[in-house]
Amino acid sequence: MLFCYSQSPCLALLGTLLASTQVALAIQLDLGSTQSIKNAASTIAYNMMSYYKGNLTGQTPGLLPQPYYWWETGAMFDQMIQYWYYTGDKTYNEVVIQGMMHQMSTDKDFMPSNQTLTEGNDDQAFWAFAAMSAAEMKFPEPPRKDVSWLALAQAVFNEQASRWEPTTCGGGLRWQIFSWNKGYEYKNSISNGCFFQLAARLARYTGNQTYADWAIKTWDWMESTPLVTQQYNIYDGVDMKDNCTKPIPLEWTYNIGTFLMGAANLYNFTDGSPTWRRITEGMLNGTKVFFPASLGGNIMQEVACEPQQSCNYDQPSFKAYLSRWMAATTQLAPFSKDFIMPKLQASAAGAAKQCSGAPGGGNTCGRTWNTATWDGKAGVGEEMSAMSIIQSNLISKVPPPVTAAKGGTSKSDPLAGTDVNHPASGNPLLTRTVTMGDRAGAGILTTIVLGGLLGSTWWMSFGS
Repeated sequence: MLFCYSQSPCLALLGTLLASTQVALAIQLDLGSTQSIKNAASTIAYNMMSYYKGNLTGQTPGLLPQPYYWWETGAMFDQMIQYWYYTGDKTYNEVVIQGMMHQMSTDKDFMPSNQTLTEGNDDQAFWAFAAMSAAEMKFPEPPRKDVSWLALAQAVFNEQASRWEPTTCGGGLRWQIFSWNKGYEYKNSISNGCFFQLAARLARYTGNQTYADWAIKTWDWMESTPLVTQQYNIYDGVDMKDNCTKPIPLEWTYNIGTFLMGAANLYNFTDGSPTWRRITEGMLNGTKVFFPASLGGNIMQEVACEPQQSCNYDQPSFKAYLSRWMAATTQLAPFSKDFIMPKLQASAAGAAKQCSGAPGGGNTCGRTWNTATWDGKAGVGEEMSAMSIIQSNLISKVPPPVTAAKGGTSKSDPLAGTDVNHPASGNPLLTRTVTMGDRAGAGILTTIVLGGLLGSTWWMSFGS
């Protein structure tokens, strides 16, 4: 029993005891033990999937509950595909397949009718990444014979290639697909980076040079804009009203991450091209801003919002994507291993200690990986980022992604996402007449997402 004779010392002692209890309850992680890493990933996978209700009766498969946006479920499923690949745990496979099949839409292009009015290019791409990972990692194929993981990714590529705009700012993709959504006049790094990565991965998987040509075209366009600096900082985006000349100088982990992943795939596809080695090395250099010297140089931080505690519901997940793509880069471009692995290891150790929040029985994951005291933050993004960085330390224990020529079995459909009447778009929503009801509905949703943010410099970095 604790006896206190004055209030302040007693409260201080209680605080110390609570903090020490949090540390004791943190996820135990031994980076030298494969089983320890798998156990830690399993604990976090359970916590993260506890947020998902789409597999329950009366719920919609493939949707996280509010306040999470549609795209993040696709990113979460990608995480779970990789979890299976790293650990061999099949517990969540059927849930992932069910959700992806439900959200792929009738046109098999990840433009479901419940999302198309507000869906952006980046949103669609994150679902394509999940399908691409499934193909590359030989995840169990869909139960439908007319669907393959590879073809789903190809459909998204074909549709996004059709949205390329050479008449404004010399090229690039808009952030938004539909003209009534705020952000339609914005060309951002994540939408173009996702297209770049998807094209590069398809090139490597299929061996088709056309995909590589599109990836190169996208990178060349990025370099023609102020979105990429000579030091390989990747800025958030540019407004078309300024002819794409004035960048929003915010940096996010997933922006540099998606370009790193694309560059590493092109390095691998070209059998070690000096050009793509130089660009991959540049991207690695560009990641340093997210590993501040003040934290020792190896702890990942979302510098645009984490120190200020201003991250929204999307942004806590961004570190998950840089983590997974840095890990993959060590296989695709082995010269990067010495640079990347110390960062994955130190960040994983920090993330495990931060997973000490009481709401999850003592292992809820927070955001700040440089402290063992839980920061009070919790959510899908926090769990996903911790899970990603921890299981990424198993990268040397698994084979590299397969290709069609080396072990891949997912069926290709180069014409997926196209039809005779509407090239690169089988979805009637892209071509039908827009009604006032559509505009009103989309306006309400967009106002909820972006209302009040238009006047700030960071509203455009939102993922939906």
